[in-house]
Amino acid sequence: MWVQERVRLAPRPRGVHLVTREVVSAVPDLARIRVGLAHVFIRHTSASLTLNENASPDVRRDLDRWLDRAVPDDTPWFEHVLEGPDDMPAHVKSVLVGAAVSFPLRDGRPLLGTWQGLYLCEHRDDGGPRELVVTAWGEPAG
Repeated sequence: MWVQERVRLAPRPRGVHLVTREVVSAVPDLARIRVGLAHVFIRHTSASLTLNENASPDVRRDLDRWLDRAVPDDTPWFEHVLEGPDDMPAHVKSVLVGAAVSFPLRDGRPLLGTWQGLYLCEHRDDGGPRELVVTAWGEPAG
């Protein structure tokens, strides 16, 4: 069985945002999969996705600060600057973090670790809404 949905996320400020529940609830057909895999892909080059600790907001803030320090805005040797000082750094951060994640499904739910969650990493000051594609496949329930 295959499921595929586009999920539109509302605009968020620059930062690392926990979106697990929002994404799962936007794809109700996941409940029809007894055992399988979900693949989540972001259709943008200046934002990214990752799995990490979902309990402490400090983790999200620390990850965001690390990314901003590793790839600062206004880096003088970037050539791609027409879209603003945060654009090329956002592309580099997206390469570092990645455009997709996969995780197992069991009984219609993500089979993540106790402290794991899906993060949207917004690397632009004004990135706008973001679109994900969730593709899941597996053995149907029942």
